[in-house]
Amino acid sequence: MDALLATDGLMDPIAAVTHPDPYPHYARWRDGPALTWEARRCLWVVTRADAVQHLLATPALRVRPAAEPVPAALVGQPAGELFGLLIRMNDGPAHTTQRPAIQRTLAGLPLRQVRAQALALGRAQAGRSTLDNALFEWPVQAVAQALGFAAAELPHVAAWVREFAACLSPLAGTDELVNAHRAAETLMARMTRLVAESAPRDASLLQAVQAAAGAQSRHARPLIANLVGLLSQTCDATAGLVGNSLLAWVRHGAPAPADTPSAWIEEVARHDAPVQNTRRFVAEDTVLDGQLLRAGDAVLLVLAAAQRDPALNPAPDRFDPGRPGRRLLGFGHGPHACPGQALATTLAGAAVQALREHGLDRDRVACHAGRYRASVNARIPVWGL
Repeated sequence: MDALLATDGLMDPIAAVTHPDPYPHYARWRDGPALTWEARRCLWVVTRADAVQHLLATPALRVRPAAEPVPAALVGQPAGELFGLLIRMNDGPAHTTQRPAIQRTLAGLPLRQVRAQALALGRAQAGRSTLDNALFEWPVQAVAQALGFAAAELPHVAAWVREFAACLSPLAGTDELVNAHRAAETLMARMTRLVAESAPRDASLLQAVQAAAGAQSRHARPLIANLVGLLSQTCDATAGLVGNSLLAWVRHGAPAPADTPSAWIEEVARHDAPVQNTRRFVAEDTVLDGQLLRAGDAVLLVLAAAQRDPALNPAPDRFDPGRPGRRLLGFGHGPHACPGQALATTLAGAAVQALREHGLDRDRVACHAGRYRASVNARIPVWGL
């Protein structure tokens, strides 16, 4: 029997993230009750779209446990300070004041311009990194460039962001944590210096965020931390979206026209989600589908399963770039929905096009052996190229 399966035949929902094909197992979870207690992980598992949407929107569930707003391994260190200020990782009132500025800015991005700049960057970087590294480096460098970092700094920023992002995983070891603290300190210092410059580059993402935040918040440490957060949010999730898009190219055919339209990338994000699940923590007793969730319980919301729920997307197992009314949950839903969905799909499309233009052929992509980077929630292919 598969080592990832229990005696009931259901796959461990965390191990499923890096399985070559978790989707039949997700379907079996979905066919069961709205909530399933997973004794091996000591948490509730939710896979149906209606239940996932409800729980993502309910105030009774929070992003972090009430008693541990910052992971214990990060407390008192630079990465812990940065983590504690990120609006995507917290629900406190201080974070609420920062969220509108980020949301307004990302909603108003000139995506055509962002795509052109990201594509030019990808073309310039082509051949300088392995495929596995390019998945991470190009999207992060594109956001750093949009913020106003100089071209010579982009590789350094991408490296620091990857080091910081590593500490967000419970799989991080001692060495990763040491590197993450150093990277967090460096990123905060460098972003502070960038913000302090008297004239941010016209039409830069930084200028737009500062304008949305208002004069009093422009130099505030929470805003600086969330500018760093734009970079860290881009890292693993967009790497997975680029990688899974390359696999979709092999399995389902190339997008047409050649510029990788957003609908094709969005279908990749629905069909093979780069972020497979997210956790929430019950802050106060609540009931779902007749089941009592008690304060302190942990809930695993399997976004990838919910996106393939036929109640949300008919014929969900079919890859259909022209799918009418496509609905995505992989970027969240409710108060913590990611406002960067359009940015992420734009960056992924530019990266795929740049890689294909540089000569990445189907045979090289097709050699993928079903391996994915170790993670509890991100589905990022590994080629060894």
